[in-house]
Amino acid sequence: MAKIGIFFGTDTGNTRKIAKQIKRQFDDELMAKPLNVNRTEVDDFMSYDFLILGTPTLGDGLLPGLSADAESESWEEFLPKLEDQSFEGKTIAIYGLGDQVTYPLEFINAVFFLHEFFEERGAKMVGYWPTEGYGFEESMAVDGDHFLGLALDLDNESMLTEERLAGWLASIAENFGLPVSAASDAA
Repeated sequence: MAKIGIFFGTDTGNTRKIAKQIKRQFDDELMAKPLNVNRTEVDDFMSYDFLILGTPTLGDGLLPGLSADAESESWEEFLPKLEDQSFEGKTIAIYGLGDQVTYPLEFINAVFFLHEFFEERGAKMVGYWPTEGYGFEESMAVDGDHFLGLALDLDNESMLTEERLAGWLASIAENFGLPVSAASDAA
């Protein structure tokens, strides 16, 4: 069985594309096929000790889900299924998609909601990413001078996505028991 589970919520499909891009960085022995949380069973999700989670931020800083006008169920509907689970012993890294120009006051806020949920249940949270180089005004997903996960803006800075993703994967590799070269070779 693969060592790392990758799960995402999406509305337009961009978070799924990034999940597939992450998967391409590693071979099948290391990372399972990315799965949309609206097609995920709790037991499957809980079977991994290492998780990479992806989310867009919708509307005024919301997790994707039906109340945020997403086309289908997503994180909003999946998280309640995990409320009674313990994430002690699990390591989680989060990436988030947002638009820092159109939504400068809630850029990647959804990352905060996922981070808070899993940290409160005992997960070791990794993958913080520097805020330097971004042009947003506010974000709930900021702690000091770092985001609580990788911040991607495909609307305004798509040309930086590959570089940011490669740097982030290299930064989390050791936490996931991977050789740093596995992530940096893909850069």
